[in-house]
Amino acid sequence: MSKQELVVLGQDEESDACCPGLATAPLDEDQAAELAKLFKALGDPVRLRLMSMIASRAGGEVCVCDLTPAFDLSQPTISHHLKLLRQAGLIDCERRGTWVYYWALPATLDRLAVFLTTSRPTEATA
Repeated sequence: MSKQELVVLGQDEESDACCPGLATAPLDEDQAAELAKLFKALGDPVRLRLMSMIASRAGGEVCVCDLTPAFDLSQPTISHHLKLLRQAGLIDCERRGTWVYYWALPATLDRLAVFLTTSRPTEATA
């Protein structure tokens, strides 16, 4: 069984009700509004890069001090982008002394993955 099939089969009823797969059924107005917030947060190249850096980090979390040098932007601008990702429910954070540590929220990323996953066979499997 492929990894995609495991994710789809392992869904709970709540995630099914929230966001059906793209090829499963059309979204209703509320579902579309909810997903639009997530995609809007990821619609900026800086936020998309930040999300990628956070989600791919070994150990599951990253200090803001490691994120800021990767961009030619001020620290307040990076913090603003991180705040928007946090408000969208894609990441969470915790202050430890001077620094703030960020991590991705797997449940939200899984919802996006389920929505974008199609059940159509690919050319390789057809």
